[in-house]
Amino acid sequence: MTASSPMRRLQAVLVAGVILSASALSHAQQTLRVTAIPDESPTELARKAAPLVKYLEQKLGMKVEFTPVSDYAAAVEALANKQVELAWYGGFTFVQANIRSGGKALPLVQREEDEKFRSVFITSDPAIKTLADLKGMNVSFGSASSTSGHLMPRSYLLQAGIDPDRDFKRVAFSGAHDATIAAVAAGKVQAGALNISVWDKFVADKKVDPTKVRVIYTTPPYYDYNWTVHADMPAALREKITAAFLALDRNDPQGKDVLELQRATRFVPTRANNYQGIEQAARSSGLLK
Repeated sequence: MTASSPMRRLQAVLVAGVILSASALSHAQQTLRVTAIPDESPTELARKAAPLVKYLEQKLGMKVEFTPVSDYAAAVEALANKQVELAWYGGFTFVQANIRSGGKALPLVQREEDEKFRSVFITSDPAIKTLADLKGMNVSFGSASSTSGHLMPRSYLLQAGIDPDRDFKRVAFSGAHDATIAAVAAGKVQAGALNISVWDKFVADKKVDPTKVRVIYTTPPYYDYNWTVHADMPAALREKITAAFLALDRNDPQGKDVLELQRATRFVPTRANNYQGIEQAARSSGLLK
């Protein structure tokens, strides 16, 4: 064995390591990691994600993985830290992600419904008929970072001269829209605020009796949910993702399946400026410093 043999073995090991690292990096780049704010139960989120994942894999020609997160803050951090490439956000979580990433959150598309989204206040108490009747009551929001389950309902309460922290007996946070319905239906709280599309779906699926739990107030419209990527994503991939969402069509069986689970008529392009009103509401409500 020559004196140079140990050096050659070391060089071979280093070369192999570089090849393996490059291979791992290539694999990571071929996988689109997707997450969503946990505004519904984990089983419902997984059910909604499955056909979308399959559709995106076909359209993008790459592996797509849905990665659930524990809470809204984790969804914000996941995109800001590039642990995922694509995230389903509410308007408020998009604003938070944009701030957290130094302006690097880029919204691509939203459902047509998200251009004029609304929240509802519900109750099972016959004595409650207006927002003013909520004073002195136990009222539940969804997650503290939810646009339609907390921020916008709080904003409209404040505009009506009602301060939840001062005027409610207790403010509760259920964590998700479906949990808010359950809390109101069970009488754990006298009222709750949530996403109108979840409420409509529960009524349509007969998961709640609207004669026992009813809507007392529907907010004015505002911009809400969107699919967001990190601005560092290559432009070509951003364009392919956008095109895939815009191509979803209810006349196509696969498109119909995806759109129905996403509670969407269709997807349309969106931009960061659409969410300036959400940021202003968050600042005026004291939820964003």
